[in-house]
Amino acid sequence: MERTSNLLDEALAETTKNRVVLIEDCVETSGAFVLHHLMKRFLSPQSSTCLLIFVAFANPFSHYDRILRKLGCNLAMQKDNKRLLFFDMLMPQCTDEVVRKTGQAGLRALYHKIHKAVEMASLSESNRDIIIMIDDISVMEIAANGSSDDVLDFLHYCHTLTTQFGCLFVVLAHEDIYSVADRATLLLQMEYFADVLVKAEPLPTGLATDVHGQLTVLNKSNCYGLGNSRNKVHNFHFRLKESSAEYFYPGRLT
Repeated sequence: MERTSNLLDEALAETTKNRVVLIEDCVETSGAFVLHHLMKRFLSPQSSTCLLIFVAFANPFSHYDRILRKLGCNLAMQKDNKRLLFFDMLMPQCTDEVVRKTGQAGLRALYHKIHKAVEMASLSESNRDIIIMIDDISVMEIAANGSSDDVLDFLHYCHTLTTQFGCLFVVLAHEDIYSVADRATLLLQMEYFADVLVKAEPLPTGLATDVHGQLTVLNKSNCYGLGNSRNKVHNFHFRLKESSAEYFYPGRLT
């Protein structure tokens, strides 16, 4: 993939060589913009071999289409070009399928659809990069009637696709909405799976008009073995704009 000059791209430069990317945010500081950034990246002309399988529990297709258009990416066109497979779980037929069945059976049916799509894409092009992206696992719990165990099983099944087919698995989770007990099962399991952890947090010094928060990117795959781990942790601030975001080191905002 083509590297760009901003700090987030530099921190995620080796993302496709990893398997699981976990984006953690909190109520005060949303990390959804990182998800949007990755969507645009995977659907860019420089990533023409990529297939993005997006599972939307938090927002409908129209929401993401509107945001990505501002970033210069037309999701409807990407769907027509078979580069984007979008599961809109807010559509009545999708919601009914997950809720009508028991939580486990509903999520299992969704997993089988994802597995089939991955398998067909792998058979059609052996060198195709396949990305599975879930926009909000906390909303997935609601769809599964509040069962963390069913969601964990689903995430585990998707995780197996990363080794079976070489997929990249990207998930967003809200760190501060779980109790201590729930966090020990769901969020900590995803942190264990993750090769790359991206945390969006408020500034330690509090609110600022020109800085919206800080990002910490931990590439755990660089923490082990004999490779160079000098840059395994990246920490920088960000400022969100209408159609873009700026990333900069503390004290270096221009």
